[in-house]
Amino acid sequence: MSTSKDSDLTAAVLLYAVRCLAEGDQLALRAMQFGPKEVDALQHLNISDLYRAGTLRGHCLQVQLDREIFWHLVERLREQRASDQLQHALMQADAPQEMMRSLFGLGSKEYARWRRLLGFTAAVGRPSEPAEEPAHALWLAWQAQASDDGEVVLTGEDYLSLRDSTGLTLRTIWCLTQRWATYGNPEGESADDL
Repeated sequence: MSTSKDSDLTAAVLLYAVRCLAEGDQLALRAMQFGPKEVDALQHLNISDLYRAGTLRGHCLQVQLDREIFWHLVERLREQRASDQLQHALMQADAPQEMMRSLFGLGSKEYARWRRLLGFTAAVGRPSEPAEEPAHALWLAWQAQASDDGEVVLTGEDYLSLRDSTGLTLRTIWCLTQRWATYGNPEGESADDL
């Protein structure tokens, strides 16, 4: 079967219109200028008809771009791409599942699937406690992220930056920062005292 851009567009829009009809989305049909006669014709189309629509030359459409919606869509796609890239970078840096769940809502099954895909073996047990100097550097860097009320909320980029600046693994950073967020500094020192 030979198709053209025009016929592909027609088939896609007809399939969309049939789906709108099946879901009772009358607003979408009206927005596309489908009146009662056109809706009746849609109800009588079958799969073969939709398939054949893909072989016809030309189209019956007037396509318009809503620039405001288009730019919102493009921005959303950019944000999603950046989020996907950040998640991939964190997974490659061996981010723990709890971190990925907290930051992105990534469930354990999807996390395990990504680890297998990236060729990682399962991490076992808690990370070892770091030496005093890198732990101290992490504490200072972590406290530098604190807001005026003392709360520290880190992003995925923040965790990667902490890893780069301290040389600690993401697993160790996650374990320590979560402990500090829950219990505070075990020595009871502020960042100014350290």
